[in-house]
Amino acid sequence: MGDTLGRVAERLGADWQKAVPDDRMPFAVREVGRVVSIGYGVCEIEGFTDIAANELIALPGNLVGLAASLSERRVGVILLGDSSALEVGADAHRTHRVSDAPVGEALLGRIVDALGRPIDGHGTIDAAERQPIEAPAAPIMDRAAVSVPLQTGIKAIDAVIPIGRGQRELILGDRQTGKSTIAIDAILNQGDDVVSVYCAIGQRSSAVARAIDVLRRGGALERTIVVVASGDDAPGLQYIAPYAATTMAERFMRRGRDVLIVYDDLTRHARAYRELSLLLRRPPGREAYPGDIFFVHARLLERATHLNDTLGGGSMTALPIVETQARNISAYIPTNLVSITDGQIYLSPDLFRKGVLPAIDIGMSVSRVGGEAQLPAYRAVAGDLKLAYSQFEELETFARFGSRLDPATQDKLNRGRRVREILKQGEHEQIPVAEQIAVLLAATSGLLDKVEVDAVREAEQAIRTAVRQQLPDFGDTIRSGEVIDVNQRQRLLDCARSALAELGVDLS
Repeated sequence: MGDTLGRVAERLGADWQKAVPDDRMPFAVREVGRVVSIGYGVCEIEGFTDIAANELIALPGNLVGLAASLSERRVGVILLGDSSALEVGADAHRTHRVSDAPVGEALLGRIVDALGRPIDGHGTIDAAERQPIEAPAAPIMDRAAVSVPLQTGIKAIDAVIPIGRGQRELILGDRQTGKSTIAIDAILNQGDDVVSVYCAIGQRSSAVARAIDVLRRGGALERTIVVVASGDDAPGLQYIAPYAATTMAERFMRRGRDVLIVYDDLTRHARAYRELSLLLRRPPGREAYPGDIFFVHARLLERATHLNDTLGGGSMTALPIVETQARNISAYIPTNLVSITDGQIYLSPDLFRKGVLPAIDIGMSVSRVGGEAQLPAYRAVAGDLKLAYSQFEELETFARFGSRLDPATQDKLNRGRRVREILKQGEHEQIPVAEQIAVLLAATSGLLDKVEVDAVREAEQAIRTAVRQQLPDFGDTIRSGEVIDVNQRQRLLDCARSALAELGVDLS
């Protein structure tokens, strides 16, 4: 009898439990493999006759792995946790499920690891369901045009490099130039109608703690999910972290919500995947990255989109961050991500050293969505700001040679220096739309030409205060999408003139 049941179990395999009723099942059938080699963050297993790619494998000590490299005899496994206690010869069991993550409202305000386990000390997460971390991107017919702006509260971005809901805008620059600060400021500037997801990949624990503290003090943590795979975690966790974060964000998008997701940063994600691939003996390519590194990031970022109204009209806006070395934006990973995304915000170390903060190089930054995702008021006030600012920078470089300049060129240089001061902004300082429009209009119309460069910031504060006090409803008018007419433009200019007059600026 036992031999007969054994032959039946071997023939049915995973379908044994479906074929035999519970009350007649004499034993449970499980597929067991054996660990034959262990590396840093990976291992190899023998004994599985049938296994799926990306299937979870249970190992001793509550350790799980991800089936990555499949061959006839062995399975290369990415370990999702500390493997120091794992030994050669240990049993490995199939789970018949792929890697997944918890999703739902219960995750808001929580800090979790790449597997969705809470690490904030606030107890377990009562998630409604779990969904696979890998999912196909929405097909073209399910998508709608990117037309609604996502305000960051940063003048240089909202006026010159606008970001729309559903867009993928890359933030790149050398280390310590303010890339993470821009992304966190964008999260802080969102209202309750936007869910935010901050995914920290390979960061120092102290840097992640500071970012979380900024979100908490800014009142944004309650509407934000923080997914952390720090540099101390296993490379497997760093690899799956952005996919898990995207799944959590996608759940809200599919239900008609607007989501902002930040990947900080994909350079470390690429390095973790390169490390795992080399340990799994995959053929290296350019800069030792595996040949599918482009696909790894493309299938992640393609999930960010704006769904059409029949699917709820939700959106997921992605702000991936990538680090360059010595301003080399033509390196392998940066060029890959530039080609995937819908624009880039480049942070210049030269501007950072000069104190121009945020250190956004307007000439090298671009938004491929452009004015389609910008409020009409910005287009009316700052439509040609990027061109004029780029011309100013060229003129300033030329003027360093000591050549004699005509009065018209001098005027352009004077105005350009004041526009540059206006575009400066403090860390975690979000500026409302109406105040941005007012100060940009004052700068581009020449009201600040007679203000000393060192006093421009004081003049900006005076204009912002006057707009808040004298035109309290102007912000609602702009956010509603109305075009600024001649009368409204004149009201803004009059408001700015009165503020500058109180500072003693001669506008005659």
